[in-house]
Order: sequence, then structure tokens, then C-alpha cells
Amino acid sequence: MPAFAVRLIRLLSALAAVVALVVVFLGLIALTDGSGSGLAAWATTLAIGAALAIWRGRRRTWPARLVPFLPVIVAAALTATVCVPTAPTARHHPAALPYVATQHWRLATGSRVAVYHYPPAKSGPRHPVPFVYLNGGPVRGISELDHRFLRLLASRGYDVYAYEQAGGGRSDLLPMGQYSISRSVRDLAAFVDRLGQGKVDILGFSSGGTVLTRALAEPSVAARLHRAVIAEPGPMDGPTARLTGHKGRASARGLAPAPSGPRSTRLPRYAVAFGLMRLGLLTPGTGLIGQAEGDNAFTAADLGSDTASAYCARDAHRIPVEDTRRNFSFSPAASLRVQQTVRDSPSIASQLRRSRTPAMLMIAECSSQVRQWETAVLANDPAVRRAQYMPRVGHHMWNGLDDNNSRAAAVITAFLQNAPAPLPNHPTREEIPAFLRDGA
Repeated sequence: MPAFAVRLIRLLSALAAVVALVVVFLGLIALTDGSGSGLAAWATTLAIGAALAIWRGRRRTWPARLVPFLPVIVAAALTATVCVPTAPTARHHPAALPYVATQHWRLATGSRVAVYHYPPAKSGPRHPVPFVYLNGGPVRGISELDHRFLRLLASRGYDVYAYEQAGGGRSDLLPMGQYSISRSVRDLAAFVDRLGQGKVDILGFSSGGTVLTRALAEPSVAARLHRAVIAEPGPMDGPTARLTGHKGRASARGLAPAPSGPRSTRLPRYAVAFGLMRLGLLTPGTGLIGQAEGDNAFTAADLGSDTASAYCARDAHRIPVEDTRRNFSFSPAASLRVQQTVRDSPSIASQLRRSRTPAMLMIAECSSQVRQWETAVLANDPAVRRAQYMPRVGHHMWNGLDDNNSRAAAVITAFLQNAPAPLPNHPTREEIPAFLRDGA
């Protein structure tokens, strides 16, 4: 056999050994749930590799016995990068916003949440009922794009309050096992009680819409709500989460330029951690990375095409910057934990059918949500008085483009003031089958 062929075979054999050890390492990471920052899996992989290298070199002369150790050394170096933190392991909260004060409220549930208040404009009529905003995420800071929309509502006479749900933004973290959709609902009730101004009007967006829907299904919580606006909700319970079907009109996913900026998922440690968590091979409370480290590491660019999916295809090349790097905050592990508790929850349809709180459903033309998630609310909540199908916008309906903010504000304020809707009431309950069939 030619010498170059022998060398090629040896090289391929060494590369195969490196790959095999890396695969063993990843398997052990999953089996041990990343115990000890991955060091348990790393030490075990190194021991297995060393044992195999000793066995392969047992019949060789002394210098040649070291050759089988080279793939082990390479694999050990590669896998060690998964075990070494490169982001701070203590939580670093976003810096203060220059245009609104951050308050911190300790709720009766034990959650300590960041609160923002936009008083109503001094000129013009003032709406008498406080307005509360529940952002999406589910465990994410409120974006600057959302803050601009909240200021618009305040300029129209609303006394606007918003809080970042426990673990998100400038709010304090919870132990991982305490994150759940039911905790989010209890926190909402505790927040309204802490506000101490009686019933509130409330806007729940995306996963915030899920929290709001479940709040409407609990009479003790719904009693605190005056009117509810459910915008682009996620699945309300386990049976709904398992529904499949089409989404809205084409979004900008796959069409928009890739987001710029640093990505933690380009680093081996966080690519492995977030990737295996997303696949369900690591629990949200994994020992590979702590919750605080994961929050600190995750960047807006890591969301990738998820951001583009919140906009219509026609807007693919003009998607606005939703947030600044200094304000962005997202907790991937806590968000997965909350989403899992929704998927594991029983149906709330029978409780929701007893709801009496006046509600409105907002659906985007280019929604990235499964339509059945949205229509399930309309079908099961008899107190939904109107639905507003928002043309020319994606999941993030108040996105600062064209007149989208003012159109969304007009729909919301008309409902809260019990004024005629600016758009047709569509879809109605009777129109749900046609709405789903036509792929609207």
C-alpha cells in the first residue's frame, strides 16, 4: 500500500476517534444533565478515551504507545470548551432606561419584578381605569419597541403600567422549579393587588396573552380585570399546544437578512447547552450552565429567524431594530420551563367558558402563531366581544413601521372605551371553520 494511503487512513482513523469521543461526551452531557458544568461528562469521556488509547498501544514500542493518545488530547481540548464559562455566572441586569424609572415591587407571591409607569398625558381626556401590559417571551425583558408603544397609549390618556415577569429583564430570578404558567397567573393577580387601584384593563401579547387567557379562566383572578385584550396568544393549555395547522400569511422568516451582532450560540458551551435544551435532551435546570449565566450569554442575534417571523414577508428588508443591546434580556431556560408547564397542563376550556370579563382578540395577518391557538380562545370564551384581524402586520403588531402603532392603538382604545371597532368583527365564532379552511 502506498505510504500516502497509509497516512490518510491513519489520519481518518484519528479523526473518527475524535468524533467518537465528542459524541460520547455529548451523550454523557445529556445523560448526566450537564452535571458539574459538564465536568462529570468530560472526566468520564477522558477516562474512556485514555483507557482505549492504553489498550490500542499495549503492543507497541514505548514512543509509539503515545500516538493513540493524540485523538484523546484533541477531543479533551475540544470538549473542555463546553465546560468553561465565558459569560458571567452571576446575573447582570440590563442598565436603566433613560426615559422611564425602573421600580421594583415585591409581590405577595415572593416574586420581585421590575415595574414601569407611564402616566397619562396631562392634556386631553384621561381614561379612569389603569392599563397593564403583559409582554411576551415568556421570560423576556420588555423591548424598547414595546416601550414606545406604551408611551403612545399614555399620550392618549391611559395610565400605563408594565412589569417584566419574574426572571425577565430587570426582575429577579426564581429558582428554576418555580417557573410555571400558574405562577405567572398568580403573579398577575398579586401585581394588580399591589397596584391597589381596583380593576385594571389589560393587554396580553403572545405568551402574555396565554397568561391573560388563563387568568380569565380563574374567577378569583378575572375578578380583578375590567377589560382584557388578548393579542396573538400562544397555546392556552396542553390540548391546545398539541393542535397543528397553518399559520398566517407568509412571514419574513427565511427572507430577512440574518440579524447582526454577537451570538452566544457560536460558542461551543452555549451552542451545546441551548441546542440540547431546545431538543429536550437537557432540562431547563441543567447543571451545564446556570440560569444567570444563560441569561447573560443569550443575545438578540441568537433569536435568529424568530424575530423575522414576527413580520410580514413584504417587510423582510426593513425589519426595525426591536431592542438595544443594553436593554435586551431573554431567559431561554426559564422560558422553556414555562412553555413546558403549558404543554403539560390539562384543558382549561370548561373554565374559560364561564368567563364573564369583556375581552377582545387581536389576530395578525402574517401571524407566526398556529391559528388554532388563537381561535381556541374565541371558540371557548363567550365573553370575547370582538375579534380584530389586523391587516399588513405580523406577530409583532405595533412595530413602528408605517402607521402600525397608531392602528393597533386605535383598535385597543376603541374596545377599552366600548366604542365602535375601527375594523370589522372578524372572525366571529361562526366564521372560525371558514377562517381556518381559507388559510387567512
